[in-house]
Amino acid sequence: MSRDLLWRGLLIAGVVVGAIFLAHPIREKINLGLDLRGGIHLVLRVETADALRSETNKYLVRVLQEAEDRDLEGATGNATSDRGFELTGIAATADSTIRDIATEFLPGWVWSRRGEVLNFEMTSQNVADIANQSVRQAQETIRNRVDAFGVAEPVILRQGVDRIVVQLPGVDDPERVKRLIKNTAFLDFRLVDFPRSGPGVGTREEVLANYGGAIPDNVEISRMPIRDEQGETVAEQFYGLEKRSVITGRDLRTARPGLGEFNQPIVNFFLTPEGGKAFAAATGANVGRSLAIVLDGQVRSAPRINSRIADQGLIEGDFTRQEVEDLSTVLRSGALPAGITYLEERTVGPSLGQDSIDRGFKAGVLGLGLIILAMLVVYRGAGINAVVALSLNIVLIFGALSYFGATLTLPGIAGIILTIGMAVDANVLIFERIREELRHGRTVRSAVDAGFSKALSSVLDANITTLIAALFLFQFGTGPIRGFAVTLSIGIFASLFSAIFVSRWLFDLMVSRRQRVARLSI
Repeated sequence: MSRDLLWRGLLIAGVVVGAIFLAHPIREKINLGLDLRGGIHLVLRVETADALRSETNKYLVRVLQEAEDRDLEGATGNATSDRGFELTGIAATADSTIRDIATEFLPGWVWSRRGEVLNFEMTSQNVADIANQSVRQAQETIRNRVDAFGVAEPVILRQGVDRIVVQLPGVDDPERVKRLIKNTAFLDFRLVDFPRSGPGVGTREEVLANYGGAIPDNVEISRMPIRDEQGETVAEQFYGLEKRSVITGRDLRTARPGLGEFNQPIVNFFLTPEGGKAFAAATGANVGRSLAIVLDGQVRSAPRINSRIADQGLIEGDFTRQEVEDLSTVLRSGALPAGITYLEERTVGPSLGQDSIDRGFKAGVLGLGLIILAMLVVYRGAGINAVVALSLNIVLIFGALSYFGATLTLPGIAGIILTIGMAVDANVLIFERIREELRHGRTVRSAVDAGFSKALSSVLDANITTLIAALFLFQFGTGPIRGFAVTLSIGIFASLFSAIFVSRWLFDLMVSRRQRVARLSI
């Protein structure tokens, strides 16, 4: 055996052994998708109007604050829609100041005066940008929460303008996952308006009575549910809270579950440097007052501030251990920018997934058997060459799937079966070329050389065009279509390697064993 044949043989052996090592044991190395393993499939809609409303309120507060800082006394405002607000109490002589505020702090907004009223409205481009950003942020937040939950190989894809597709293989508690995904978990810390509001009282009317029946503009009433040991709400308390937040969930650096003084489940939180400074200043200036911890609009606890608190604290409020774990996960991953609506929910049972695997395996074995039979009947001895190359092709596909951590889905199995058929296409082109050269009187060595050389352009053309189609499917398709595109792409590269490199090496090995080869079984 020549040195060239030896090195090529060692390379082929190394690739095959590496593929077998990567794919073994196949049940542990190949990740199964939702349709094969079972799990849940969700289609969510992001309520982008919530994000627009939040941005509008944020800019309204900012403009009022800037107006106050620039001595424009008496300015009031309120939102007129999800994308606009109005100000009153500002004289026309101050329009230049308002123009400066809008230029500096309201990019993407336009404003106009109508009598005593100033109208502010988002531009259509700004509306589109905020809506698009809210969907992307929701997708990333959901991904972070699902990753923290520990779901293997989740599929989280954007679909259309405002929809997100979530596929979670192997999930056995779909309700908990749905709660974890949808939970807004907007956290903020606000001072209780004491002594005017009083401590927590039993009814909203009692809080109103403390204010003489009229709540000030800077105060709002919030409720705190009181739960029993089973987590059921048995009573409520009401507080008058200052509207302005001391800090919010955006100031959190991280959060993790822990145990309180009496071994009750709590959430320990740690603040960013900026959040820590604001928290330290607020708690240091309000020692003796109560600080309400508000989660999704409900007071979870209202402890008394005993001393200045810098960069860490705890959240307690009759939580169960699982609630503490989920709340910590949600706080770490950040709040959703908008509400989520479930449009579709589909559960796939593990038994249905196993049935799909069995049927796919039978189809693959049947297709492989028919192809092997056809190659042996049509090409005789040379057909063995194609069968060996085809077998190596399958090994390479599963080795590559394991290496890239790809998820095998039912369409992916279809892609593998299609690849099995396509794998022999290159061999057919090469073998027919060799036959043609033999008919023209060439020797076996010369016919093999000419067959591979002249068929190469056709083989590359067929596989490259198919690869381009697979890339488009991967780029613009969703979960199952992407699974098909991945296996098809891997199969194309494996086919090219086995048909051009391995098959040629087998022919050269056979021809090299004899000084003169008179005939070829093809």
